[in-house]
Amino acid sequence: MTIVRLILKELVGMFIDDGSLATLALLLIVAITAAVKLLALPPLAGGVLLLLGCLAILLYSVRRAARRSVSRG
Repeated sequence: MTIVRLILKELVGMFIDDGSLATLALLLIVAITAAVKLLALPPLAGGVLLLLGCLAILLYSVRRAARRSVSRG
C-alpha cells in the first residue's frame, strides 16, 4: 500500500507541485481564448501567443525553482 501511495503522491506532484505555474497557464489560456472569441484575433495568432506565453511561463517557473534550490544550499 505504501508503494501505491508514493506513486499517487508523485503523480499529483507532477501536476500540482508549482501552483503558480498552473495558475498562470490557466490565466493565459483564458486570456487567449477571450481574445480569439471576443476580439476576433486570428486563431493562428492566438496559437502563436499561447505557445510563446507557455514558454515564458515555463522559463519563469524554472528560474524561480533554480533560485529556490540555490538558496537552500
